[in-house]
This record gives sequence, structure tokens and C-alpha cells, in this order.
Amino acid sequence: MATDKEPKNFRDQRFVSLLTRNTFAMVLAGGRGSRLHELTEWRAKPAVPFGGKFRIIDFTLSNCVNSGVRRVGVATQYKAQSLIRHLQLGWSFLDGRLGEFIEIMPAQQQVDGSHWYRGTADAVFQNLREIRHANPEYVLVLSGDQIYRMDYGRILAAHVERQADLTVACIEVPLADACSLGVMSVNEDGRITQFQEKPTHPQPVPGKPDTALASMGIYVFNARFLFDQLLRDADDPISSHDFGKDVIPRCVEQHRTYAQDFADSCVSDVQSPVYWRDVGTLDAYWEANMDLMHVTPQLNLYDTNWPIWTWQPQSPPAKFVFDDDTRRGAAFDSLVAGGCIVSGATLKRSMLFSGVHVHSYSLIEDSVVLPNVQIGRNCILKKCILDKNCILPEGTHIGLNPVEDRQRFHVTASGITLVTRVMLGQDVNVVRWQTGRNLDKQSEVSTGLIAQH
Repeated sequence: MATDKEPKNFRDQRFVSLLTRNTFAMVLAGGRGSRLHELTEWRAKPAVPFGGKFRIIDFTLSNCVNSGVRRVGVATQYKAQSLIRHLQLGWSFLDGRLGEFIEIMPAQQQVDGSHWYRGTADAVFQNLREIRHANPEYVLVLSGDQIYRMDYGRILAAHVERQADLTVACIEVPLADACSLGVMSVNEDGRITQFQEKPTHPQPVPGKPDTALASMGIYVFNARFLFDQLLRDADDPISSHDFGKDVIPRCVEQHRTYAQDFADSCVSDVQSPVYWRDVGTLDAYWEANMDLMHVTPQLNLYDTNWPIWTWQPQSPPAKFVFDDDTRRGAAFDSLVAGGCIVSGATLKRSMLFSGVHVHSYSLIEDSVVLPNVQIGRNCILKKCILDKNCILPEGTHIGLNPVEDRQRFHVTASGITLVTRVMLGQDVNVVRWQTGRNLDKQSEVSTGLIAQH
């Protein structure tokens, strides 16, 4: 924290902008996200759609751009093509003439071996040449699969203030959830005294027996210090080459390693207090999307001072047609993206991504529908996640009978049903318009809908 003895301009905008301009951000975006099951069968977790128009990685990259950190590398690996395409389409606006860039760094066959990224630390180590070429003073190591808004300038300022070698962003989480995270203990000065990666019995926060202090997977390193640590780790034959398991514990024991409370760096307001989500399970993914339908959601996407940037198709406005007693196009407590047509159907507490067509007499409740889905007439969906390009035939009912649903789809313990094209018996290589264009011919004629290729 700043003190009265510090120069007045220590935390002003100019100082923070100098810090962020001298920072290189390495975004780790190669994870599969296996707990999302078939939702990541064809895409990496950071590329999973979220919030009606975004991808998960957009939140981390938007934090970088909004913070003034505009030299960014994105390490990709698992099923990366969807992610790479999104980055090329939506994140090529930075000006290389000003030294700004977002560079894709896929895992590559190395001269001394043929392995992929062996761990989070190894993913950064294999790209040391590119990071050194940028000649930063500080390196931010970030995860590309979390939903949050954070001003990285604040954690950089705290890092410099403490003369730290390494700063770890942390947040308090329920003790029961800490087993899947890095858990730390700190002293009164915020210095980390102990760090355990995914402990079986997490250490609670003093005075808070049901709470643990967890790492967010966000690290600030002095650049030269990071290079030394990664070189040492690469030469260690027993290392798993992971930040949480190997690098961070060693730094805690031997170097100046501090924790930074997320509350001191998060972008928050009255509507959106401290918000951080790891949407790593289908239930967490569904819940985080559903929260956005609340009158006052915990995550404020309407803050023009901290926009979430993305790429989206150039689509016409969402369209709702028919106002008959038995057939009315309507949406309640829902989010509907551009290019959608709700033709005589009803949405309740649901989210439609771009290009979704819902045809007459259908009812969609508590569901998340990803782009370019066709939903035929007389369908009923409750508590569903529909993957991209699904085509639901007329009269399809999902979410009403869990026993029947489990025979065809993936149903979570809490009753969320994931539906993909493969589960519906639809060839993923079949073009959507060829099989879905006549689901509701009458409404197509009435609304002037042109089938999309």
C-alpha cells in the first residue's frame, strides 16, 4: 500500500502507464478444460463462448489492453484453431508501429526434443527468446481461461513499491474449493510465507476457518529474475515445470515473494464488486452465464470505462416476430445477440448467442444457446447448454426427463444438460443451412429470413 512518505505521483496515471508500457504479458491459453467435457472437444477452454458475444479469453486480453499492457504473447496448444482464428479476427487492431502487438505462440517442435509445453513454466520458458526480444522490465504471467476485470497497473505498482521479485495475485475462496488451487499463507506485510499447489488439506486464513487464500494464477515477475528462475527450472530433471508446483514454492523459500489482494487491483463499482470466476465446470459455466441475466448482475458488462473487447460477426439486430395469442415472439430476463430471430417462441432467463433461430411455439428456459443454433417448432428446453451449430428437430424436449436425457446427452449432477451436434447424431462436417433451412418454412417466409451458409 502507498504511504504518506511516497512521492505524490507514485500512483498517478502517468507512472502506471510507464510501468505497463515496460511490461510484457504472457497469456497461457493452451489448456483443454477437460471438466467442461464435450464443450471443449473441438476448442480450447479460452475459446469457449461466454456472455452472449464474447470468448473467455477476451476478458484477460481486455484487461491487458485497458491497463496499457499492449505487448502480449498468447501460448496456445490444445485444439487451438478456433482460438487462433478468434485472435486473428478480433485482436489484430494493436499498432505494431507503436510497439504494440498480440502474438500467437503455439507449441513448436524444439531442436532438442519433440515435446509440447510440459507445464505452465515450460510454456513461458519455450518462448523466452520472444520475450527477451521485447526487452521488458516486468513480465505478467496470466491465465486465459478466467472471467474477471483487473487493472494490471495497480498490481505492477504494488510490485515495484515492495521491491518484490515476484508478486502473486490472490483471492479468498471457500475452503472446500481450495483443493484445486494454489493456497498460500502471508505475514502482516503481505509477504508469502508458505505456498502449496492443490493441497489435500488447505490451510485456512487465520480467523476464517472456512476460507483459504488462493492464487489466481496471475504473477508479476521482474524480467531478469523470471529468466533466471525458468533457466534453473528447465535444468531440474525432477521438476514438473509448473509455476504452482515448482517455481512459486522455490521463490517463496528463497526470494522476495508477495501476495496482492485482488480487491486492491480489481475493476469494481457499486453494481460489480470483486468478481472472479474460474468457469472450469459445466455447472460453473452455466451459473456464470445465468448471472448476467439478473437485473443487477455481479459482472458489469456495461462499464464503458472498462470495455470488454471481442470479435463478433456483422449481424442485423435481433428480431422478434408474431404477436398472436398462441404464437408470440418474446423474451423475459434474457440476453439476445445480433442476428437472432425469435419467431413466435418464448425465452425465459436464457441467453442466445449470434445467429440463433428459434421457431414457433417453442419454449426456452434457463438455457445458454451458443451461435448458429436452429431450434425447430414445438421444442421445450430447460437448463440446457446447446453447443454451436446444433439443429433441434421439431418437437424436441430436453431438460424435462433427466433419465432419458442421460441416454443421449451429458447431464451434470445439478441437472444441467449439455447438447452437442455429435450427441444429436449430426455430422459436424455438414453445413448447417443444408439440413436446417426448412425447420420452420412458414416463419421464414413471414419474416423474410434468408438461410445462412
